[in-house]
This record gives sequence, structure tokens and C-alpha cells, in this order.
Amino acid sequence: MAESEETDWDAFLDKFQGPQRYEGAFDPTTWEQEFDQIPIFMKNAPTEINPKQNPDLACLQSIIFDEEQSSEEQAKTYKNEGNDYFKEKDYKKAVISYTEGLKKKCSDLELNTVLHTNRAAAHFYLGNYRSALNDAVAARKLNPSHLKAIIRGALCHVELKHFSEAMAWCEEGLKLDPQEKKLLEIRTKADRLKRTEERDLRKAKFQEKKEQSQKVALLKAIKDRNIRLSPVPSADEMAISKDLAEMSLDGLSSESGSGAKVYLEDTGSLTWPVLFLYPEHGQTDFISAFHEESRFFDHLVVMFEESPAWDTERKYVPKELELYFEDEERGDLYQINPETTLLEALQHKRYFVKAGTPAFLVLVKDAPFSKSYLFGKTVHQ
Repeated sequence: MAESEETDWDAFLDKFQGPQRYEGAFDPTTWEQEFDQIPIFMKNAPTEINPKQNPDLACLQSIIFDEEQSSEEQAKTYKNEGNDYFKEKDYKKAVISYTEGLKKKCSDLELNTVLHTNRAAAHFYLGNYRSALNDAVAARKLNPSHLKAIIRGALCHVELKHFSEAMAWCEEGLKLDPQEKKLLEIRTKADRLKRTEERDLRKAKFQEKKEQSQKVALLKAIKDRNIRLSPVPSADEMAISKDLAEMSLDGLSSESGSGAKVYLEDTGSLTWPVLFLYPEHGQTDFISAFHEESRFFDHLVVMFEESPAWDTERKYVPKELELYFEDEERGDLYQINPETTLLEALQHKRYFVKAGTPAFLVLVKDAPFSKSYLFGKTVHQ
């Protein structure tokens, strides 16, 4: 008898030896993935559950969301699920759960109020302030005295910069509970932000008015000097006279890359941003503030006090330089005496200031490139 039992025991132990595996055992190389497919051990539930692929999970879901339950019971289950997600700060899933609860359209007004209020909170933390506000409004329609809905709606109005509306919501909530600390804080914040916004708006309007006044004065100063501006090629201006008095202020609004633009000083003088072009080398120089009474030669002396790196022949010497401007309409060139002032150049009857920045060509007198560049062009002295 004893020998028979020992033989049976040995046979039983033999089953555990060798390469054979238990039926349904985990694969040694993929056991973690298989383990994660067991509902109770899942780290993340699938967004869509296929009963054929996940029969166990589908079974659990059917138990939790039993269609035989009343709509109130199902809505409450979704509310509780949403609350769990909310505690975990998974606000997207919380919104989905609360939405599913609302879809049950149960007759429990208080439960629907809570679902809307809670979804408003989840939307708020996601930054969906308009959606959150819509839920707060919906909750108040169901229960006008629901304090949480009022608080969340007031918070949304603040984030949306509806400060007056936020204060109004706070006042309505404080009628229900004059000591509600959160509403008192929101009202104070909304009032402060509203005052700041109004102050900033007043400043902006004052600044806008001041800038417009400065532009009008600037345009008048330019007109009084008989300086011509190139018209802005817009549809509206095509129908407007090119007379300077009727010209759009936009003709002075263009700024250079440095932000410089024509400026009317308190003394009544003008300073201009001026561009010098060196076609021989494809180079430029930019003077951000060229006083209208300054001579070109004075600036050239400063600019070429030291030869630029591109002037390898050291031929750009102020006394050897010639200045020109181009009449774009006719294609002619006009030579300017370097001893003249900027104002005198701008008052030339064929000079038009383009985009608020006067531009001039600089060539070396009698240089081969200069002769080639000027060849075939009409040059006026």
C-alpha cells in the first residue's frame, strides 16, 4: 500500500519536470503584457471594450453599468466614477464620465445639477472656461441656489475677463450665504481686475490720441517743408489725390528693422532714418537719426573714419564720394552735393520719400564701377 502511494507521488512530481507548461500558463517572454490584460491588474483600461477580445472586462463593465438599473442609478454610478477620476486629476476622463451620467437623462434634478457642476469643475481645470461656464449656467437653471455652481461660474467669468459678470454672480451667491469666503475672494479679485482693465484702457486711449496728434503734427511739418511722400499703394489711396494734405498717415508708419522712424522734435526739427546704398559691393549703411539740418558730408566723414572691411581698396574716402537718388517714376538719377543738408535734398522737386525712409546711392568718383553703373542712365546735376 505504501509502495503504491509512493509511486503515485513520484508520478505526480514528474509532471513538474521537463519542458512541459501548464495549460493556459503565461509565456516567459511576454508574461508582463499578458498579466496586464487581466482586468484586476490592468494599469490602463482600454478606451473601447470589445467583448470578444476582453470578455472578462466586458463582464465587469456590464456589472457596473447594468442596463437593468434605473437611469438614476446609472447616472449616479457615472458620477461616482467621474469623482474618482477627478480625485486622480484625470480631468478628461472625469468629463467623459459626467457626460455619460447626463446622457441618462434621469429625473433627479439634484443629481443632474451635481453632474453639471462637477463637469464644470473638470472643464475648468482643463482650461475649457467657456464649457465650464455653460455647465455652471445649466446647473443654476436646475437649481438657482446651488452655491457650488455659482462659485464655479464666477471663477469662469474671471478667467474669461468678464469681470462685471463675475461680480454679479458673486453678489447673487452672497445673497444665499453672505459669509461665503470663496465668493468674497472672487468678488474682490474681479473688482480689482476690472479697475485695472479700465485704467489700462484709459491709458491706451490716451496714448492712441497722443500718437494720432503727433502724426498729424508730423505730417503738417513735412507738408510745410514741401517734402513729398510716396503714396501707399492701397485700393483706397488710388482714389485719393496725391496731394500731401490728403495723403494717408500710413506713408510714415513703416519702420526700419531697427524700429527707427521720422520724428518731430520738441524744437520743431525733423530727424529721419536714412539709408545709404553701395551698389558696387551690395552693402548698406543705416543712420537711425539724421537731423534735417545736417550735411551729408559730415555723416560720410564719421562713417568712413575707418575703412569698412568690404572696402579692400580703401577708395571710399569722403572727398571722393558722390551721392545720387533715383527718380523711380522716370528711372533718372539726380546727383546731390555732399555739402547740402538732408532737408535740401528732400525738398528736391523729384524726390519722394518711400516708406518713411530716405535712401541714397553712394559711388566713388570716376571709379570703373561708377562709370559702368552710370552708363546709359540719365543723370541730372
